[in-house]
Amino acid sequence: MKSRIALSVLFVLIAAGAFASDATATQSDAQKSFDKMKTLAGSWEGIVTTVPQQADIEGTLTQVSLRVTSMGHTLMHEARGSKRPDDPITMFVVEEDRLLLTHYCDADNRPRMVGRMSPDGKTVEFDFLDVTGNLQYGHMQHAVFTFLDANHHTEDWTFMMKDKPMHAHFDLTRKN
Repeated sequence: MKSRIALSVLFVLIAAGAFASDATATQSDAQKSFDKMKTLAGSWEGIVTTVPQQADIEGTLTQVSLRVTSMGHTLMHEARGSKRPDDPITMFVVEEDRLLLTHYCDADNRPRMVGRMSPDGKTVEFDFLDVTGNLQYGHMQHAVFTFLDANHHTEDWTFMMKDKPMHAHFDLTRKN
């Protein structure tokens, strides 16, 4: 009797192991990109530069907080600048086979973008999908996260205002 129970437990463990390895082997590109993004969880700080220069944010110290939430299914990005009264929020989730970014913008709109990781795993780039809300003041159009090492990454955000792009580059260092 004990040997049957032990044998049953062994089969369950083998089946569970096979399922787990199969799930890892078939992980979607979107999930791999999201898992890479989650490695940024923590507090970051750095200087922002803009093209063309924007006096209200150029050269300012910015704090970025990234937090994994919703049982690991969501990554929340919050940015605070020393000259800005707001703190835009960006949420990252995997939906079906896509990594989605939704940016809750201080321009009173919510653009969504679809992300994909570069073949070398060093960047995750987000391309515009759609936007809801007020478009009078423009909207976020594109974002690129570049992983330099465990304590350093850059973020490049492109904002569109009447077909004129404004590019912001954040050079960030991990604070914790």
